[in-house]
Amino acid sequence: MTAASETRPSIEASDSERPRLLGSWTLDHAAAMAAALREAAAAGAHPLDATGVERLDSLGVLQLLRHARRNGLDFDAFRFSPEHHALVDAIEDVADERPPRKREYGVAAALGRLGYAVTDNAREVVALVSFLGENLWKLARMVREPRRFRAISTVHHMEQVGLDAVPLVALLSYLVGAVIAFLGANILADFGATMYVVELVNVAFLREFGVLMTSIVLAGRTASAFTAQIGAMVSREEVDAMRTLGLDPVDVLVIPRLLALVVMLPLLTFVSDILGLLGGMSVGAFGLDIPPQAYYARMQETMELRHFLVGLAKAPVFAIVIALIGCLEGLQVKGTAQSVGERTTSSVVQTISLVIVLDALFAIWFMQMDW
Repeated sequence: MTAASETRPSIEASDSERPRLLGSWTLDHAAAMAAALREAAAAGAHPLDATGVERLDSLGVLQLLRHARRNGLDFDAFRFSPEHHALVDAIEDVADERPPRKREYGVAAALGRLGYAVTDNAREVVALVSFLGENLWKLARMVREPRRFRAISTVHHMEQVGLDAVPLVALLSYLVGAVIAFLGANILADFGATMYVVELVNVAFLREFGVLMTSIVLAGRTASAFTAQIGAMVSREEVDAMRTLGLDPVDVLVIPRLLALVVMLPLLTFVSDILGLLGGMSVGAFGLDIPPQAYYARMQETMELRHFLVGLAKAPVFAIVIALIGCLEGLQVKGTAQSVGERTTSSVVQTISLVIVLDALFAIWFMQMDW
């Protein structure tokens, strides 16, 4: 049947309050379809009966769908022939996938975006606290049911997040220790107190920089890896397969990573402390004319155990934050590659931000407690 021989689309009033569509509602009659729908809207908006349509294509369905939306009609109340149901369902499923609107500017739009951001952050905080509670409960259940503990997986992740990160943590800590010694020496030299650079490096690294440097490195390296790994499994429906087999994804995927990070982050913090102190000693020996023996003796005289314990006490807390955010963001992936990328970025930003905020709160609290 050619376009010339097809019946033009029209709308016929019927006894019931449901006008009937006649003719061919296809691309060849786009203008006639639009005119007929305008006339129907002017006469009164009612659901339409399309069971009498001879031919129907995707443009015809879109025209009817837009007519329903413009006039506030329920598209589900429209009637179609059984042979057209599959086409109508397919077009209705994808009809909402339109390009996003352009960004709006102005005070009202900025306040709206701020409100949405606050709401999203509040939801993220609630989700993180809930996820923490779920993991604590399942850790307690694991104590009662040791068969749930996955030792091989835990050791594997300990190697990935711990041993594999030692070279990077050691190098960065050594360089940061050297930088702190250089900066401190430049300032203290004006007061003739260059020797006090030893105390500066000791206190700075043992209390703050050792654990903070290590946590930031693992936030970028490990949290993103956790999110990408679990997110890829979610997108490939492997997590759903685990649930189908009766396995708990938290037991299988989250707890081994959490335990591995809780064990390895304090050890990496210790490595960072040692390398940071060595970086300061290297600057003292080669840049400040402080012999290594004198630097070491001064370090031994002035170093206090409480500074080391304060820094080490933060490590398990930071490890829990990094592991939980990394795994939670992975489990929240929607199944697309774009979602994996967005969640990976979000996990890195959240972990680094929260680690720094918690470190500041710890510093204030320890200072007020005179520790």
